[in-house]
Amino acid sequence: MTHNYKIYPGDGAYFVTFTIVKWIKVLKDDSYKHILLDTIRFYQETKGLIVYGYCIMPDHVHMIIQGSYKFSVSEILRDLKKFTSRAIVRKLEEDKPEGYQQILHQFFEARKPLKRIKNYKVWQDKNMAMMTYSNAFTMQKLNYIHNNPVKAGLCQNSWDYEFSSAVNYSGKEGLLKVELLSLTMNPGR
Repeated sequence: MTHNYKIYPGDGAYFVTFTIVKWIKVLKDDSYKHILLDTIRFYQETKGLIVYGYCIMPDHVHMIIQGSYKFSVSEILRDLKKFTSRAIVRKLEEDKPEGYQQILHQFFEARKPLKRIKNYKVWQDKNMAMMTYSNAFTMQKLNYIHNNPVKAGLCQNSWDYEFSSAVNYSGKEGLLKVELLSLTMNPGR
Protein backbone atom coordinates (compact mmCIF):
# COMPACT_ATOMS: atom_id res chain seq x y z
CA MET A 1 0.00 0.00 0.00
CA THR A 2 1.43 3.37 -0.95
CA HIS A 3 0.69 6.62 0.80
CA ASN A 4 0.39 9.90 -1.01
CA TYR A 5 1.59 12.47 1.51
CA LYS A 6 0.66 15.85 0.13
CA ILE A 7 0.45 19.32 1.61
CA TYR A 8 -2.39 21.28 0.09
CA PRO A 9 -2.52 25.06 -0.31
CA GLY A 10 -4.13 26.83 2.60
CA ASP A 11 -3.58 27.07 6.28
CA GLY A 12 -4.66 23.65 7.56
CA ALA A 13 -2.78 21.86 10.33
CA TYR A 14 -0.56 18.89 9.45
CA PHE A 15 1.24 16.08 11.18
CA VAL A 16 4.67 16.09 9.50
CA THR A 17 7.79 14.00 9.76
CA PHE A 18 11.10 14.83 8.13
CA THR A 19 14.21 12.73 8.35
CA ILE A 20 17.99 13.06 8.05
CA VAL A 21 19.32 11.19 5.00
CA LYS A 22 20.19 7.57 5.69
CA TRP A 23 18.78 8.06 9.21
CA ILE A 24 22.13 9.47 10.36
CA LYS A 25 21.86 10.41 14.04
CA VAL A 26 23.39 13.87 13.64
CA LEU A 27 20.70 15.32 15.92
CA LYS A 28 21.84 13.11 18.79
CA ASP A 29 24.03 16.01 19.93
CA ASP A 30 21.77 18.62 21.56
CA SER A 31 23.58 21.51 19.90
CA TYR A 32 22.24 20.33 16.52
CA LYS A 33 18.72 20.10 17.96
CA HIS A 34 19.10 23.75 19.01
CA ILE A 35 19.74 24.69 15.36
CA LEU A 36 16.27 23.35 14.60
CA LEU A 37 14.69 25.00 17.63
CA ASP A 38 16.18 28.39 16.76
CA THR A 39 14.98 28.08 13.17
CA ILE A 40 11.48 27.02 14.20
CA ARG A 41 11.31 29.98 16.61
CA PHE A 42 12.38 32.30 13.80
CA TYR A 43 9.59 30.95 11.54
CA GLN A 44 7.08 31.30 14.36
CA GLU A 45 8.03 34.97 14.70
CA THR A 46 8.47 35.89 11.02
CA LYS A 47 6.20 33.55 9.04
CA GLY A 48 3.40 32.87 11.48
CA LEU A 49 4.21 29.17 11.92
CA ILE A 50 1.97 27.64 14.58
CA VAL A 51 3.35 24.64 16.48
CA TYR A 52 0.86 22.38 18.26
CA GLY A 53 3.28 19.57 18.99
CA TYR A 54 6.83 18.50 18.20
CA CYS A 55 9.61 16.10 19.03
CA ILE A 56 13.20 16.26 17.78
CA MET A 57 14.69 12.78 17.68
CA PRO A 58 18.34 11.91 16.89
CA ASP A 59 17.60 11.33 13.19
CA HIS A 60 14.15 12.77 12.48
CA VAL A 61 11.57 15.34 13.55
CA HIS A 62 7.82 15.01 14.17
CA MET A 63 5.56 18.04 14.34
CA ILE A 64 1.94 19.09 14.25
CA ILE A 65 2.06 22.49 12.63
CA GLN A 66 0.01 25.02 10.76
CA GLY A 67 1.12 27.67 8.31
CA SER A 68 -0.20 31.19 8.04
CA TYR A 69 -2.28 33.01 5.47
CA LYS A 70 1.00 34.14 3.84
CA PHE A 71 3.16 31.02 4.14
CA SER A 72 2.03 27.44 3.65
CA VAL A 73 3.35 24.49 5.64
CA SER A 74 5.09 23.33 2.45
CA GLU A 75 6.91 26.64 1.98
CA ILE A 76 7.94 26.80 5.63
CA LEU A 77 9.27 23.21 5.65
CA ARG A 78 11.17 23.82 2.41
CA ASP A 79 12.87 26.89 3.85
CA LEU A 80 13.44 25.30 7.27
CA LYS A 81 15.14 22.25 5.75
CA LYS A 82 17.25 24.40 3.43
CA PHE A 83 18.44 26.70 6.22
CA THR A 84 19.06 23.95 8.78
CA SER A 85 20.94 21.86 6.21
CA ARG A 86 23.47 24.62 5.75
CA ALA A 87 23.68 25.31 9.49
CA ILE A 88 24.20 21.63 10.38
CA VAL A 89 26.95 21.22 7.77
CA ARG A 90 28.63 24.46 8.92
CA LYS A 91 28.55 23.29 12.55
CA LEU A 92 29.99 19.87 11.61
CA GLU A 93 32.82 21.57 9.70
CA GLU A 94 33.53 24.01 12.56
CA ASP A 95 33.22 21.65 15.54
CA LYS A 96 34.71 18.56 13.89
CA PRO A 97 33.06 16.04 16.25
CA GLU A 98 34.14 12.42 16.15
CA GLY A 99 33.00 10.83 12.89
CA TYR A 100 32.13 14.14 11.23
CA GLN A 101 34.08 13.32 8.04
CA GLN A 102 32.03 10.16 7.52
CA ILE A 103 28.80 12.10 8.10
CA LEU A 104 29.81 14.80 5.62
CA HIS A 105 30.81 12.11 3.12
CA GLN A 106 27.36 10.52 3.42
CA PHE A 107 25.70 13.92 3.00
CA PHE A 108 27.89 14.52 -0.06
CA GLU A 109 27.03 11.13 -1.56
CA ALA A 110 23.31 11.66 -0.94
CA ARG A 111 23.29 14.75 -3.15
CA LYS A 112 24.90 13.09 -6.19
CA PRO A 113 21.71 12.03 -8.00
CA LEU A 114 20.26 15.54 -7.66
CA LYS A 115 21.50 18.29 -9.96
CA ARG A 116 19.83 21.01 -7.87
CA ILE A 117 22.04 20.28 -4.84
CA LYS A 118 25.67 21.29 -5.22
CA ASN A 119 27.30 20.36 -1.91
CA TYR A 120 25.51 18.35 0.77
CA LYS A 121 22.08 16.81 1.21
CA VAL A 122 21.12 16.63 4.90
CA TRP A 123 17.36 15.97 4.81
CA GLN A 124 15.48 13.36 2.83
CA ASP A 125 13.42 14.88 0.03
CA LYS A 126 9.94 13.87 1.04
CA ASN A 127 8.08 15.08 4.10
CA MET A 128 5.57 12.68 5.47
CA ALA A 129 2.63 15.05 5.85
CA MET A 130 -0.93 14.22 6.83
CA MET A 131 -3.66 16.77 7.30
CA THR A 132 -5.17 16.63 10.78
CA TYR A 133 -8.72 15.85 9.73
CA SER A 134 -10.27 15.02 13.12
CA ASN A 135 -9.73 15.41 16.85
CA ALA A 136 -9.19 11.66 17.23
CA PHE A 137 -6.52 11.61 14.51
CA THR A 138 -4.81 14.70 15.92
CA MET A 139 -4.79 13.26 19.45
CA GLN A 140 -3.40 9.95 18.17
CA LYS A 141 -0.56 11.77 16.38
CA LEU A 142 0.17 14.02 19.36
CA ASN A 143 0.42 10.95 21.61
CA TYR A 144 2.65 9.25 19.02
CA ILE A 145 4.95 12.30 18.93
CA HIS A 146 5.20 12.50 22.71
CA ASN A 147 5.77 8.76 23.17
CA ASN A 148 8.44 8.52 20.46
CA PRO A 149 11.41 9.27 22.78
CA VAL A 150 10.03 6.88 25.42
CA LYS A 151 9.73 4.10 22.84
CA ALA A 152 13.28 4.86 21.63
CA GLY A 153 14.62 4.58 25.20
CA LEU A 154 15.65 8.23 25.45
CA CYS A 155 13.56 8.81 28.60
CA GLN A 156 11.11 7.05 30.91
CA ASN A 157 8.36 9.67 30.82
CA SER A 158 7.49 11.72 27.76
CA TRP A 159 7.54 14.99 29.73
CA ASP A 160 11.16 14.33 30.75
CA TYR A 161 12.39 14.68 27.16
CA GLU A 162 13.17 18.38 26.82
CA PHE A 163 13.12 18.40 22.99
CA SER A 164 9.41 17.66 22.86
CA SER A 165 6.17 19.52 23.41
CA ALA A 166 5.23 16.90 26.02
CA VAL A 167 6.96 19.31 28.42
CA ASN A 168 4.50 22.06 27.42
CA TYR A 169 1.53 19.72 27.74
CA SER A 170 2.68 18.73 31.25
CA GLY A 171 2.18 22.34 32.37
CA LYS A 172 5.82 23.42 32.25
CA GLU A 173 7.54 25.84 29.92
CA GLY A 174 9.16 24.02 27.02
CA LEU A 175 11.91 25.04 24.63
CA LEU A 176 9.40 26.21 21.99
CA LYS A 177 6.19 28.18 22.18
CA VAL A 178 3.40 25.67 21.61
CA GLU A 179 -0.29 26.30 21.04
CA LEU A 180 -1.79 23.69 23.35
CA LEU A 181 -4.56 21.63 21.85
CA SER A 182 -7.63 20.98 23.92
CA LEU A 183 -8.98 17.93 22.21
CA THR A 184 -11.90 15.82 23.20
CA MET A 185 -12.43 12.41 21.81
CA ASN A 186 -15.65 12.32 19.81
CA PRO A 187 -16.49 8.73 18.87
CA GLY A 188 -18.49 9.99 15.89
CA ARG A 189 -15.42 11.50 14.22
